[in-house]
Amino acid sequence: MQTAALFYRLSITFWTGGIALFTFILTPALFKSLSRDQAGQIVGILFPGYFRWGLACGVIALAGRLVMRTGASVPVILLVVMLALTSFQAFYIEPRAAALKREIPSFDTTPREHPLRREFSRLHGISACCNLAVMAGGIALVVMP
Repeated sequence: MQTAALFYRLSITFWTGGIALFTFILTPALFKSLSRDQAGQIVGILFPGYFRWGLACGVIALAGRLVMRTGASVPVILLVVMLALTSFQAFYIEPRAAALKREIPSFDTTPREHPLRREFSRLHGISACCNLAVMAGGIALVVMP
């Protein structure tokens, strides 16, 4: 039981910390230091691993929580929602956004009003909301007993 609790806590902490690191430190540093096209290319390369990391941490956390059998259903429901949001990003949003990026010659020179850029921005906004919701869920789980 203690091992399950340890894996549960560590995986939630690593998942939430990874989101915070990627969202608030790595990505802004790349977009500040490089052109939009270069930074976007690097972030695009990192995204599949970023989502796999979240899914792996989420599955480990859910398994750990289920083994703990503490009777608290709120953390389990929250983990399932977080995993669903991460899966939606990984298997729906990210592939579509990546396909759009391949069709846009340059984010530095293509106007924001261009239909492909507008669709990319829409997908990016949805992904950002999902990302923040998963991070908020992770923070809630870290402080929950």
